[in-house]
Amino acid sequence: MIIVMQRGASDAEIDAVVARIREHGLSEHVSKGSERTIIGAIGDERPLEPRHFEPLPGVERALHVVKPYRLVSRETQPEDTVVSIHGVRIGGPQLQVIAGPCSVETPEQMALSAAGVRAAGCRMMRGGAFKPRTSPYSFQGLGVEGLELLLAAARPAGLPVVTELMDVRMLDTFMEHDVDVIQIGARNMQNFDLLKEVGRINKPVVLKRGLANTVSEWLMAAEYIAAGGNHHIILCERGIRTFETAYRNTLDLTAVMVAKRESHLPVIVDPSHAGGKAWMVPQLARAAIAAGADGLLIEMHPSPCDAWCDADQALSPAELAELMDSLRLIAQAVGRTL
Repeated sequence: MIIVMQRGASDAEIDAVVARIREHGLSEHVSKGSERTIIGAIGDERPLEPRHFEPLPGVERALHVVKPYRLVSRETQPEDTVVSIHGVRIGGPQLQVIAGPCSVETPEQMALSAAGVRAAGCRMMRGGAFKPRTSPYSFQGLGVEGLELLLAAARPAGLPVVTELMDVRMLDTFMEHDVDVIQIGARNMQNFDLLKEVGRINKPVVLKRGLANTVSEWLMAAEYIAAGGNHHIILCERGIRTFETAYRNTLDLTAVMVAKRESHLPVIVDPSHAGGKAWMVPQLARAAIAAGADGLLIEMHPSPCDAWCDADQALSPAELAELMDSLRLIAQAVGRTL
């Protein structure tokens, strides 16, 4: 059972709910978010009824949960979650496009990237300082130097940044540099130790779906983060591995619709990694917005042919600006803004 406390519930009111749970022989899991506290009753919850808790002071509602992902389920929270990053809201009526290069390369490249992202009308910037690569001989990113170059380019442009955390040992470095949004990549979706650690911090997290994971497994990974107390979670569909070889991955737009039905978390789409070819990205991006995605994560490089990583799938600044113009029309058609 999940007991959702009212905003501003006191410690004494929380303790009273915990005591009532223990009276019935169960244990508790208390998750304190920035806005409210959610208490899970762990064990055989069949003897419990909402009436045991809802009269208690500070309780908003109590409900049985049959989903294995409790905190991120719509059964727990019917209304959509909106994640705010320095005023940029993901999950509300306004769509967000996060754009930038696959990897951070040079100060000049990053300055041009930030200018292109800003000129296109995007409100957030992406860039990889630490790169998970299939081959150990491929470019692995500039590491901390890349992180600093990303921030040095994005901050003057007023762009919050999204960048990937691969190793839990680098979390303190990300916090020291005040990274705005931490991305957990597809290969780390079930790195449970990493998920637990980002669950203990108060930073938004973009959680990409794994290459061969079900929607349920994806939401359970999000549950690890939420269970630690961090409820600022953004799901990202980036395509899954299938038998098809004509493109990089298969973009699963059905998963976007299912995730938004099952969970209150915002869902964005990465069409760049799905198609793997720049010419596919605009059509996939437009389809994602039409299917109900809350935003996009798009690779853009000031000179795609010279990109050190994933050159084939990067848009040019002009192509990004053209895409944004077409997305505004689709956003309007589905009752949203860009």
